[in-house]
Amino acid sequence: MSTLKKLLEKKGYQRIKFKYTKTNHIEIEAKINNIEGNFILDTGASSTCVGMEAVKHFELIAEDSDVKAAGAGATNMLTQIAQKNRIEIKGWKKKKVDLVLFDLRHVNEALLNHEAEKVHGIIGADILKRGKAVIDYGKKALYLK
Repeated sequence: MSTLKKLLEKKGYQRIKFKYTKTNHIEIEAKINNIEGNFILDTGASSTCVGMEAVKHFELIAEDSDVKAAGAGATNMLTQIAQKNRIEIKGWKKKKVDLVLFDLRHVNEALLNHEAEKVHGIIGADILKRGKAVIDYGKKALYLK
């Protein structure tokens, strides 16, 4: 019988190992504009987000946005947008990626309270859809095409 790994790699998918945080979130490393960062993989987040405190880290150009963000216990948060960025996740690359920028302090405080590491942002469904993502929770692997 063929394994999921063999089947997906045969179909052109890139295998990306991930780890679970102490809070049981999926954490992956990614590069935005060739700069490394730590991210939570969140299938329930509609957009990929970066914390306002990481705008300089990733050399993003922030523009005002009318969109309000909600999630992880917070609602009606002001956002900005950074357009046309490059994202790379262990060799899988996409250009012209728009990122939502908002205050992730509440997320990072929750992570720190559970002795988990802070993150720079969240990889959301927009990237997962673009990459035709398959998640193998048991083998701790994300596959992107």
